[in-house]
Amino acid sequence: MEQEKGPARPAANTKKEKKGKKEKPKKSLQREIFEWVMVFVVAAAMAFVVRTLIFEPVRVDGQSMLNTLQDHEFMIATKFDYLLGDPERFDIVICDYPNTEDGMYRVKRVIGLPGETIELRAGELYVDGEHVEQNFDMTPNETNYGPFTVPENHYFVMGDNRNNSKDSRSPMVGPLERSMIKGHVRAVVFPFGSMRWLDG
Repeated sequence: MEQEKGPARPAANTKKEKKGKKEKPKKSLQREIFEWVMVFVVAAAMAFVVRTLIFEPVRVDGQSMLNTLQDHEFMIATKFDYLLGDPERFDIVICDYPNTEDGMYRVKRVIGLPGETIELRAGELYVDGEHVEQNFDMTPNETNYGPFTVPENHYFVMGDNRNNSKDSRSPMVGPLERSMIKGHVRAVVFPFGSMRWLDG
């Protein structure tokens, strides 16, 4: 006796299903290379903007800022505050020096502002004839200098190690034009055991 067959099930239409799904187009090698290049270009542009307008890491090279900064410490210098305003007395700054092409910033402290007459007497600072306290950790010194009047749009910078600092006292450096001061040093970030915020 012939058994009654149940309703036939339609065979899976795999070809139609495959056609119904859109295949994701494969990226060409050329397009993939272009996308990677664009990633690097955007990253480089962002790094440039950050270093130009926001902040920059800088390494101390030498002993001219003892005892405030130690040789080979790494610092963060902000840029944006000097885009909106001007350096103030005792700010620690990164700056370019005239007639140098080594691409390195110098780290110094602003001592004299535009138009001021400054003088050092046995290490003590006088501005326009008035004594000004220097409440930062410079090395002991008996330095004499001046009186010297800072030109307009210039700043007089010195190292905290007055006995061993090539700074605005040198005829090779002199007072710095405003455009040569690039950033305001805010903190030491390395070595980690020496991390600290900086006054000035």
